[in-house]
Amino acid sequence: MSNQSVKSIHMVDTHGQYLKIKTAVDNAVLEVINSTQFIGGAKVKSFQENLEKYLGVNHVIPCGNGTDALQIALMALGLKPGDEVLVPAFTYVATAEVIALLNLKPIMVDVELDSFNIDPAVLEAALSSKTKAIVPVHLYGQSADMDAIMKFANKHNLFVVEDNAQAIGSTYTFPDGRKQKAGTIGHIGCTSFYPSKNLGAYGDGGAIMCNDSELANRIKMIANHGQSKRYYHDIVGVNSRLDAIQAAILDIKLAKLDDYAAARNNAADHYDKAFADINELKVPVRSSFSDHVFHQYTLRVMNGKRNELKEYLAAEGIPSMIYYPLPLYEQKAYAEHWESSNKLAATEELCNQVISLPIHTEMNEEILAHISNKVSAFFN
Repeated sequence: MSNQSVKSIHMVDTHGQYLKIKTAVDNAVLEVINSTQFIGGAKVKSFQENLEKYLGVNHVIPCGNGTDALQIALMALGLKPGDEVLVPAFTYVATAEVIALLNLKPIMVDVELDSFNIDPAVLEAALSSKTKAIVPVHLYGQSADMDAIMKFANKHNLFVVEDNAQAIGSTYTFPDGRKQKAGTIGHIGCTSFYPSKNLGAYGDGGAIMCNDSELANRIKMIANHGQSKRYYHDIVGVNSRLDAIQAAILDIKLAKLDDYAAARNNAADHYDKAFADINELKVPVRSSFSDHVFHQYTLRVMNGKRNELKEYLAAEGIPSMIYYPLPLYEQKAYAEHWESSNKLAATEELCNQVISLPIHTEMNEEILAHISNKVSAFFN
């Protein structure tokens, strides 16, 4: 492989993806600029409606970013300070961050080793009289076990807010064969359009999804300074909106989202085959109830040499990432919410094992072969 090709390996190739849709994107951006409808307007409405149709959900409320989406969702539920929210301990900090910001208490629970997602079997033990909600995170690109989670939530009268920042487009199949898109199953779903996401903007962006019209209206009000009529503020809100330029770009990319997922799956299939006979590696598990859109391709390194593998790949010019090196409860910001003597076995194990390889829509066979050959060489 040429040096130039090696230098072109990225965790996500947003520029290569842009070049394939350049004319459409450039024209759409110029159209917004010429219209001067920078906030709201036809482009935002078009994207909102197209995303509602794609997801099969009644309401999509665009907002400023994925973290805002989570915060607004929790604000809309009317929770009180001190109320408890169950969250996976193995996730990005934003999931717990918004809970703490609202003076709620994040109760961190363990995840499944094979799926990386919240373990429904541990929810009962974490339940208390103060528990009011669950935030399952659809990590790396496939849905958590929403049938089990919703049954538990319904049994105990809990809200479910799906953190779908990494799995937009993933389809969940219920035991009876019914299908729904991830992010549309709980009371509220949240997603991010951060540039590296499967559906990524060229800046910040996010959205909130729900099927209940009354709840959707409250979410819209909160995202718009707590007003339903201009200058009449009925509730305390925030200012969080998706700008028209980003909406125009996202609308173009939404039409290609399933193709993007297919390209990511092709890359994942290549990796799976390449690593099938390496005992020191465990490739990602595809859950029987959810398809996978591979926001990340995350391996488990079973011989204790995860960090050495990362250093080796870096020396070979191959990027990799560790999502995530610490459980939420070991982050200093959340120490007050955890007894230091407690450990969650699966979370602890994954934090020491996981490593994510480059995966994106622009990967070709040469790049995939180069990466997989270098990873294989490390173990031989």
